[in-house]
Parts: sequence; C-alpha cells; structure tokens
Amino acid sequence: MYKTQMEAAKKGILTDQMKRVAEKEHMDPQLLMERVAQGKIAIPANVNHKSLLAEGVGLGLSTKINVNLGISRDCPDVDKELEKVKKAIDMKAEAIMDLSSFGKTEEFRKKLIAMSSAMIGTVPVYDAIGFYDKELKDITADEFLDVVRKHAKDGVDFVTIHAGMNREAMKVFKRNKRITNIVSRGGSLMYAWMELNDAENPFFERYDELLDICQEYDLTLSLGDALRPGCINDATDACQIKELTTLGELTLRAWEKNVQVMIEGPGHMAIDEIEANVKLEKRLCHEAPFYVLGPIVTDVAPGYDHITSAIGGAIAAAAGVDFLCYVTPAEHLRLPDLDDMKEGIIATKIAAHAADIAKKLPHARDWDNKMAKARADIDWEAMFGLAMDEEKARKYRAESTPEHQDTCTMCGKMCSMRTMKKIMSGEDLNILRD
Repeated sequence: MYKTQMEAAKKGILTDQMKRVAEKEHMDPQLLMERVAQGKIAIPANVNHKSLLAEGVGLGLSTKINVNLGISRDCPDVDKELEKVKKAIDMKAEAIMDLSSFGKTEEFRKKLIAMSSAMIGTVPVYDAIGFYDKELKDITADEFLDVVRKHAKDGVDFVTIHAGMNREAMKVFKRNKRITNIVSRGGSLMYAWMELNDAENPFFERYDELLDICQEYDLTLSLGDALRPGCINDATDACQIKELTTLGELTLRAWEKNVQVMIEGPGHMAIDEIEANVKLEKRLCHEAPFYVLGPIVTDVAPGYDHITSAIGGAIAAAAGVDFLCYVTPAEHLRLPDLDDMKEGIIATKIAAHAADIAKKLPHARDWDNKMAKARADIDWEAMFGLAMDEEKARKYRAESTPEHQDTCTMCGKMCSMRTMKKIMSGEDLNILRD
C-alpha cells in the first residue's frame, strides 16, 4: 500500500508511527500527516527496526537530540559502547548515531538496533574501509552503495550521505581558502576518494540508485554537510553555501521518490551568524528538517565544548533548528567516555528544552512551572524528581547537608523561599532563634 512514511502521508494514510508522534507532540494528526507529506516533518523509521518507538523531527515538534557512539581503532570495546547505549536510552535521547570506524562494526550495529527504542543513524562511508578491508582509493562506487544497502537492511533509520560534495563543490573549495579545510570525517573521505580517482562523488552521480535503496526500507536521508565550517572563521563562506544549494536540489529529488530528508548543518559559527544560517537553510532546502552539530560558538574551549555547543544549540533551535547533535567535553580531544556522554546529553537537553520554550510549543513550560512550584513549597523530593539530572541533584544535596531541612547550605534560614512561605502563611520568621 505504501513504502515510506512520506508516501503514506501523501496518500492520506495515518500510520501507527504518525499517530504516536502526534499524540506525544500534542499535534493534530491531520496537520502532522500534511507536514510529513510536504517534507517539513520526517519520521525516521526503517521497516526493519522492530524495537523503535518512532519520533518526529521538524516543524512544530519538540527539538530532538542525537548521541554519537561507536567503536574506533584505539577504543574497540563493543561492551563499553553498549553500556553507553543503555545510558543514552535511559536518559531519553531520541536518536543514537553509530559512528563506528573499525573492527566489529556489524556486530555492534546489529546489537544497537535490536536493543534501541531510539532511532538509529549511521555514516556508511565510515564503515566501507573496514567492511571491504581496502584502502579508500580502491573502493568502487558499487561498493559504496552496497554498504548503504547493508545498513538499510540491518534496520538503520537514517544515514548521513555527503552527496552535496560534488566536483563543482570541490572547485569552489579550492578557490576559497579556509583555515581548517574540510573537518567533516565523511566529507574529507569523499573528497580524498574523488581526488585519488579523478571521479565524481558516487552518491551524487548515482543519487537515483541511492534513493531506490532508501525507498525500499524507508531509510531517511540525512544529507551531510561535508563543507561545514570547522572554526568560526570559516563559517558562512562560499564553500558552505555552495553545498547547501546542492542539498536543496537533492532534497526535491528525494521527495519526488517519497524519500524522507533531513539537512545537516554547521559546525563552528559565531553567535551572530546562527539565526541567518537557519533561515538560509530553511529557504534553500524547502523547510526540510534541520539537524546541526552545535553550533560551537568559540574555538578556544577544549574540554568545555559541551557548553560552547549548548549555547549555539539553544540559539539555533530557538531560530528553527529541529534536531541537535550532542557535543561532549571530549570533543576535539578523544573518544568520549560514559561521563563525557552524560555531560553532553544533559547540556544538549538543556539547549533543546530552552529552545522549545522559546518556540512556544504546547506544554513546553509545564515542566518548569512544576519545578517552580516545588521550589516555592521547598519540596526537595519533588525537586529531585523533576530535575533533568536527578542523580546529580541528589548528590549535591547529600554532599552539603544544612542544619535545617527546609533550607540549603547557601542561604540557610535566610532562604527567600522559606521566608516568603512562612510570612505568606502567617507564621513567625525565626532566622536567629531555633
């Protein structure tokens, strides 16, 4: 009857996935279906991902967050990465991207898909070198497409494909010098492959074949930003904009085949450029959902890039970005460990929630209002239960115990909440007396 969520929406069919998203997001199901048909909302939901609890990404929906995981040559422990997966799901991340680039990638990917209720994304080009055990130059165009097909068959919900990095974009890149050149891992690999083989990007040249694979499994295309800026100096340059215009054209071609699309964006960027970039993406890419890393708003804070990213992410999402890729304190330094991952998730969730309040999404403020009431009541258990990170809130309270339980060790009995609660209920205020 239908192959993809977009095809179903165009036919007026309300799928189970659409019903779930509409209920969760407090959106009229017919409006949601209309926006899926238009491409303004994507519901990444591979037909082979049986454990998935579908989420929507796009116009009028809450801002989603993604967690990057995966094994590498230096950190190949599958069990450690699966421990991170469990924690990320417990922390209610809506998406997990497997960025594995070495070793037992298929084993990890299949375990990840089987256990994950979150949508799963991958970057198939990362896997190609290890999968074929070949140097990059020797991988064929057919083999690149076959890796995508393999990931789709395994049940991956969305794939990052750097199809906008074509020969024309290479020429623009060569004419416009950057400090950090190409910082996208997948983008740099495709650029190198094209140079080494003096050939066009197979994902661009054989885009229709790629779309056929996506259509068969309802695999959402996350069109990657190979030329995203890797420092604030390189932001919003000719390279980035050239690729973005191509991604807009590829988006329309995908929608013609009922393939869902998300657009990936920067990257590193000064605060004052963020809103304009969001508007530009939405205009050039026809209001397709926008998925960004950060943006990281300064280049000088290694070890704290979860903060630089959260600042940019909050501004970007408030301006219309739909999906935030988390950044951890370990960004630019090493593979994140479990604690790094947790810090990255919390920082990104703060950015996403702050943006949802700014977007005036239905019920976005309810959580904050409940917390405000708990604070006014000095109800510590309610505060802990409402905290974004309950474990940390309880830990801080336990580490510094006040003399009086209706206070904390910062203000003691001068606590403003305690003062107002007592005065407004007609009680005596005993600051110095017991």
